[in-house]
Amino acid sequence: MSKSTFILIGIAYYIFTIAIIIVVLNLIDKKEKKKLENEISELEREKNLIISAAIMSELNKVEPLIKNANMQEVYDEWQRRFQEIKDSDIPAITDQLIEIEDLFHEKKYKELKGKISAAEIDIYYIKTKSNFLLEEIKGITLSEERNRETITKLKSQYRKIIQKYQEEKNSYQAISSPLDLQFENIDKLFSAFELSMDKNAYQEVGKIVKAIDDTIGNLGLIIEEAPGIIAMGKVLIPKKMKEINTIYEKMKKEGYNLEFLNLPYNMTESNKKITDIFQRLNVLNIEDSTFELKTMTDYFDSLYNDFDKERIARKIFDEYQRSILMKVTKLTKINNKLIRKLDDIKYSYDLTDEDDSVIDDLKVEFESIRTKYDEIVELHRAHRHSFSHLAKEMEVLNVELTKSEEKLDSALRTLGSLKEDELRAREQLDEIKNILNEAKNQMKSYKLPVIPKNYFVELSEATEAIANIIKELEHTPISIKILNTRVDTARDLVLKVLSNTKETIKTAKMAETAIVYGNRYRPIHKEVDFGLTKAETAFMKGNFKNSLENAITAINIVEPGIHKRLMEEYGE
Repeated sequence: MSKSTFILIGIAYYIFTIAIIIVVLNLIDKKEKKKLENEISELEREKNLIISAAIMSELNKVEPLIKNANMQEVYDEWQRRFQEIKDSDIPAITDQLIEIEDLFHEKKYKELKGKISAAEIDIYYIKTKSNFLLEEIKGITLSEERNRETITKLKSQYRKIIQKYQEEKNSYQAISSPLDLQFENIDKLFSAFELSMDKNAYQEVGKIVKAIDDTIGNLGLIIEEAPGIIAMGKVLIPKKMKEINTIYEKMKKEGYNLEFLNLPYNMTESNKKITDIFQRLNVLNIEDSTFELKTMTDYFDSLYNDFDKERIARKIFDEYQRSILMKVTKLTKINNKLIRKLDDIKYSYDLTDEDDSVIDDLKVEFESIRTKYDEIVELHRAHRHSFSHLAKEMEVLNVELTKSEEKLDSALRTLGSLKEDELRAREQLDEIKNILNEAKNQMKSYKLPVIPKNYFVELSEATEAIANIIKELEHTPISIKILNTRVDTARDLVLKVLSNTKETIKTAKMAETAIVYGNRYRPIHKEVDFGLTKAETAFMKGNFKNSLENAITAINIVEPGIHKRLMEEYGE
């Protein structure tokens, strides 16, 4: 392609792009224009809806109802507000819409958007004024029907209240006078309602209806709750207070300290609160009365539990009072006996610092517990604390005493086991000597050509260990810990001597048996003869294990499996 062709193609693309842009912009402009047209039409529609026939119709309904100056004044005000909307507000909106139309045709869209927003706000404001006016007018035109319906419902409620009052009149004797007065007031309000309705004094009617509604609502609550309030305040709570006061005085005479309950003050405050509740009830005010009386009832009910807790606490305290005294006295005596014997124990046995100090520490602990016990008992005798507090103190003291008792038991076991450990060590010494003698006798019973050197080394170690036990037993004071170590060491060494002795003798016997058994093959097999000769040489030198291995190896040449049979013979 030539250069001119490329230029032509480029110009074509440029023209096509410009055309696309123009088309898109036109579409956008049309869309925006259509949107603005719709908004202007909506504003026109909203304006036309502001003045509806409903307002004129409702005003016409009010006109026949005017029977007093006050009503005439209200009606004139509504006419003025209606004319203001019709003759002032609506024309102003109309002028705004004309201006908006002009701007639209002149395509001044930027300025047009601001005018539309302002017109929307103004239309909303005027529409709200119109709706408020309509609602106010309907409040009068519909008031008779609405008020009659409300009064009918209120009269039904009122009849039920009177019926319940008449059926349960005895329950309301405490407030019969204010209730009768309230019934008279409600009757007067019903009469006032009828009079106001006859005069078309609708503003007064609304106030009267509200007053009747509030009064009957409050009266219904009183009729519902007053019997319970009277029963609790006049019967139930005073009865509980009397019973509780009787129990309180009786328990005080029996030695209980109940000051922590602060009962006299709470009784006084409760009586004041009940008086206040009934003063308010006389003016038909029951706000929070039921809640306050139930709170008092719960409080007095809880006192029964408090009394029971004190009785239980007294039993616990009495039990601890006896048991702790007996236990601390007994443990102190045991500890004192132990202290007196401690010098003899120290002479015989080497005690640790911990063993030595625990007895003195226990003496201090027992003395401290006894002091605390006497202080608690003194508080009891002086009636300074409740039994629940004293029982808790005794419980803590008992835990402390139990810990000290466990320490004393541990000390007694430790010190008591010293003599037992000594006697056990002496018994074990005899057993160890017998085991060593058995090992020696076994070694002597089998005539070995040579006794292995390691036997004498192990025998010497075992003998020395036995001597250490004897030395420790003769030492004053005896260290049980060292003594037990000496006994364990000696036992291990002696058992080792016995085990090795048995193993040596057994190996020698097996080697000797194998050599004797293999002699039958010497004349016929030189290798067997050579192996048995090596076995005999090792046997005479005391190397019994090597002797056995050589003998078995030699015999195995002519008799495979000899090792297994030999093991079976000796129980291996």
